[in-house]
Amino acid sequence: MYNFQFFMPTKVLFGAGQLKNLHNEVLPGRKALIATSNGSSTKKYGYLAAVEKELELAGVEHVLFDEIRPNPTAENAMDGARKAKENGCDFVVALGGGSVMDCSKMIVMMMTNPGTLWDYSFSKAGGKKPFEQNGAPLVCISTSAGTASEVDCGGVISKDAEQEKTALFHPSMFPVLSVVDSDLTMSVPPKFTAYQGMDAFYHAAETVINKNVHPMAEMFALKTIELVAKYLPVAYRDGSNTEARSYLHLANTLAGYYMLCTSQHTLEHVMGSYHPQLEHGAGLIMISHAYFDFFAERKAAEEQMKKMARAMGVEHPTSGKDFIRALDALIASLNCDTLRMSDYGITPEEVKTWPPRMHEVLGGDITADPLPLSDEDYLKIYEQSYK
Repeated sequence: MYNFQFFMPTKVLFGAGQLKNLHNEVLPGRKALIATSNGSSTKKYGYLAAVEKELELAGVEHVLFDEIRPNPTAENAMDGARKAKENGCDFVVALGGGSVMDCSKMIVMMMTNPGTLWDYSFSKAGGKKPFEQNGAPLVCISTSAGTASEVDCGGVISKDAEQEKTALFHPSMFPVLSVVDSDLTMSVPPKFTAYQGMDAFYHAAETVINKNVHPMAEMFALKTIELVAKYLPVAYRDGSNTEARSYLHLANTLAGYYMLCTSQHTLEHVMGSYHPQLEHGAGLIMISHAYFDFFAERKAAEEQMKKMARAMGVEHPTSGKDFIRALDALIASLNCDTLRMSDYGITPEEVKTWPPRMHEVLGGDITADPLPLSDEDYLKIYEQSYK
């Protein structure tokens, strides 16, 4: 029998319109730092005003921190923690997509721990210290369907000076409460709908091929794959389709309930370490054919890939190649088959220097692939993906 642990302390309010119920919840403090991006969407579409109204109805004071960038940095987190402490905030409300929620997890940790965030990073340049204290409470209000940050205990953060994009984890990074309201995703443009949805897809696909997968993880992952394959092309073509948006939000959350990422995520984190303008989902899409086909060519995950192919609507898959064909078709349906590394300033010469960094940044578990990959294998995947 399989051995595994399952711990999900986050209360989730799921469904269209659920943000309006936030004030009915017992919130974890008296003054909140509302953390959001340095963009304009949460203000433009009224999401920030709606959150402020809910907090006021709940009798909670609030201060705004709107400086989180798309690939958030350690400096973003330290600035947010400083503002929270200077203003007497005792919890954080993250309003945004994965970047905002991930950075907010770092903010709550640095509201209660000494030093700088990179003291606690296990990347090459990090201090590799364990956090001394639990973080302050966190409430997440998700405006995207991709990272599942609203239901997990980790986050991805960058330090530009060290050219490191890495993941940090702690049990107190689990939000105490998350609002997963698909009404807040209706304004996401098609391009980002595709990138975010495919991020959720790869969380699930990496989980299914992970050599440590077990029935609990596979259950969530295969349902995620089914929903993304069915509804992401619909939401991409018609962002106003409420059914598709709702099912994508569900798929994203399900993937986060048991995420066992493999080296594909590390491959992308290396890319993002050098090119912070590269959207995470776009980077994953660029390398995904070569990455999964590496295992399909070697028949290293045949049964698992056939399960994924069936979840994507292939009636009688006979090999892992059926999954590869279904994956390629999904990417093409999102007009993402034209994504090019070179459009982000990546050069063939630069790619050759990346494989050693796989051992220096944190993304997925590089020991959990169906077959062990060497630095030469990583390079081959990068080079085959390069356009």
